[in-house]
Amino acid sequence: MMWVLVLWQVALTALLAVLTVTLFALARQIGVLHERMAPIGPQEARSGLEVGQVVPRLVLHTLEGAPVVIGDPLAPGHFQMLLFVAPECPVCKRVIPVVRQMAAERGFELLFVGDGPEPELKTMVASRAEMQGVPLLTGVELGLVLQINRLPALVLLDEHGTIRVKDIVNTRRQIEGLLEGIAAPAPQARAQIGEISHAAV
Repeated sequence: MMWVLVLWQVALTALLAVLTVTLFALARQIGVLHERMAPIGPQEARSGLEVGQVVPRLVLHTLEGAPVVIGDPLAPGHFQMLLFVAPECPVCKRVIPVVRQMAAERGFELLFVGDGPEPELKTMVASRAEMQGVPLLTGVELGLVLQINRLPALVLLDEHGTIRVKDIVNTRRQIEGLLEGIAAPAPQARAQIGEISHAAV
């Protein structure tokens, strides 16, 4: 009888330990989610380059090491849509397919900009079908220039490298509202999107 009580006490202790670890893990994930979705304060909202300003010429690289130039003049009517994402951002995973669909519908060139260690970014891309075939850029330069403090963040650049949209996004309706009034490229400009080379000079 005594050994049954001892086993029962050991089982309860183990269960308590598991529940404690689970609670801490859940609290951490809630904290990450709260941080990602927290509203931007007035100073953060005004930091970095704003809508209407031109981004400087930056040479970033894809996960495969290919150079991509941001800030160079583009073909007339051409737009670059940049979505800033991170592996530990749960909202990013929900927004990625929405942004990809909207970019395709409007003929915008889509580029993901990754925030995090390259091994984790590679795992993120490999595990998500909606990220396949879209370049994911690494490096912190663009995020620092634009002062991207929350994710996921959407930035739209026009043919002159001028910022047309810059905001945190988390719903389809919000993204549609940001893109409202921005004309899609003409058919001939849309046909050139796949032909434009972003190799660094």
